[in-house]
Amino acid sequence: MKLHGSRTSPYVRKVRVYLEEAGLPYEFIEGDTRQPSLRLLSIAPVGKVPVIECEDGTVLFESLLIIEYLDRQRSADVPLLAADGAERWTTLRWHALAHALIDATTTRLQELRRPEALHMQERLEWEETRIARTLTAIESQLGSGAYLVGDHLTIADLALGVALQYIDFRYRHDWRSATRRLANWGAAIHRRASFINTLPPGFSPT
Repeated sequence: MKLHGSRTSPYVRKVRVYLEEAGLPYEFIEGDTRQPSLRLLSIAPVGKVPVIECEDGTVLFESLLIIEYLDRQRSADVPLLAADGAERWTTLRWHALAHALIDATTTRLQELRRPEALHMQERLEWEETRIARTLTAIESQLGSGAYLVGDHLTIADLALGVALQYIDFRYRHDWRSATRRLANWGAAIHRRASFINTLPPGFSPT
């Protein structure tokens, strides 16, 4: 299996963390979506990563789709995303909150990458407020267990763990003081080998 992506992309990292947790071997092919290769565009015309090429020729993009597909293929006793029922929808809801954090942080970063004279302060403030509001909402809904859903790891945990470190990577600020339970949850999940082995280059965890 081949995984196309960037080592700094949180969407790609989510898949890499999953592959580490599942023990699935893969070849990582680094690419830049701002200047995608002809090969990448030929298999994924949307020009986004992550993209996987499976041994049987199946090509998939979008992190949630990739993870669910691979999770079904490996037929795990405890899947990271339940096929149906209340657990599935609870997991997807948590995943959506985590994804919102990633999207807001990415949008803020993209704005900052524009020439300084073109920065839209309103957009920066909106995304920063959205991040703070979402972190507060997550903090208020955290249970007392090690995992977000039930008593086992799910894609919700993977996504939120990636989201929290992506905030530290691209928008480092003191979010922990206002969300201490979430900070403690994140510190625990980030001790997993899957997170340690996939840290973005140049990033030093808090």
